[in-house]
Amino acid sequence: MPSLAILPGTFDPITMGHIDLAERAVKVFDKIIIAIGINPYKVTLFSPEERIDMIKQALSEHNDRIIVDTFDGLLVDYAASVKAKAIIRGLRAVSDFEYELQLALMNRKLNRNIETFFMMTGYRYLYVSSNIIKATAMAGGSVQDLVTDYVADKLKEKFKDHNQKG
Repeated sequence: MPSLAILPGTFDPITMGHIDLAERAVKVFDKIIIAIGINPYKVTLFSPEERIDMIKQALSEHNDRIIVDTFDGLLVDYAASVKAKAIIRGLRAVSDFEYELQLALMNRKLNRNIETFFMMTGYRYLYVSSNIIKATAMAGGSVQDLVTDYVADKLKEKFKDHNQKG
């Protein structure tokens, strides 16, 4: 049976750090589902459809092995519904590990058949987060090499009015 893993997140927007994790994960697992968590209480800059579009564009060379989907509710329930055996979580710092360990232990309690795999973020992207990307783009700063050109254009579009006022 082919191995299937979930790479969950908000991906608002997808960064080069996310892309790096996904491309490394497909070297270990047969297929990856990039699962965009939909949380009605979380305010996002991009709609789920926009995020799906940006992710598919960023990882288009892996179309046969990377699927993009959305989910709401518990991640382990989603993983079980698609018959995934693994959840991949990226770690940038010790503070990420503390939080991710708690999530992994709770997921393990909820479903013992799904394992969590931690992957260290590539050193070039240790400081990169979607929030830092959005704040930089909003202030008119360059996000070159931190997101794809396509994502950078989408950010410019979102913040066009804001940057013209400032």
